[in-house]
Amino acid sequence: MTEWVQAVVLGVLQGLTEFLPISSSAHLRIAPELMGWDDPGAAFTAVVQIGTETAVILFFARDIGRIVTAWARSLLARRADRTGDWNPQDARMGWYVIAGSLPIVVVGVAFKDVIEGDVRSLWVIGTTLVVLGVILGVADRVGAKNRPLESLTLPHAVAFGAAQALAVIPGVSRSGATISMGLFLGYERAACARFAFLLAIPAVLGAGLFEWPAALAEGSEYGLGPLLLATAVAFAVGYAVIAWLFRWLEHGSYVPFVAYRIALGVLVLALLTAGVIDA
Repeated sequence: MTEWVQAVVLGVLQGLTEFLPISSSAHLRIAPELMGWDDPGAAFTAVVQIGTETAVILFFARDIGRIVTAWARSLLARRADRTGDWNPQDARMGWYVIAGSLPIVVVGVAFKDVIEGDVRSLWVIGTTLVVLGVILGVADRVGAKNRPLESLTLPHAVAFGAAQALAVIPGVSRSGATISMGLFLGYERAACARFAFLLAIPAVLGAGLFEWPAALAEGSEYGLGPLLLATAVAFAVGYAVIAWLFRWLEHGSYVPFVAYRIALGVLVLALLTAGVIDA
């Protein structure tokens, strides 16, 4: 029964932390260590993220459908359709998502063994929580925050993607890295989050499907049943978090998340130094 309880806890953690810039992979590594559980592993984490990305797809279903339709029609059209059946801007967004997804694919394939090994050290995670927390804080403070998502360009989409590629390191945070890049480029807070979530869909779904066999082979403690349960819980919690975050960003800033990241990172490093937890 323990593995089912652990699955629920890990699913809740994934759903709560995937879209906030505080790193879900860090929490799925830190929590089991504090509770005396086995590390669920990088493959388990990748598969459970399918649940939260399904929440993104559902939440942005109308936007995604419009973008995919316009992108597909743009492949067949030599020029913008003047009948208004599709919007060239939506077609460009499809290309921007594709271009922005390439960096993390290259990094993920090239450094797969390192991602699943050394960088899961809690020393690395504690450090990246603090460092990227500071970077997010600086970006939120100095960014102009006046560019709407409609002004996105191809070079900026690739820059978003390069930042997302850093998320292969636990503790960086996929949303935190891409949002920080967007803020530095002058985009609005909500625009940064929206493109970060859209950009994550191909990368996360691809990684989850790729890692599915490895997740089931990591041991009986996290078998198919607990894995599916954690994924379903992550979906339900993640959907609620997306809705809350966009309401928050109408008037709030990323400062609370910066403070939380730094505090958690310092706590992890302190516990490691004191020998309370094992890296």
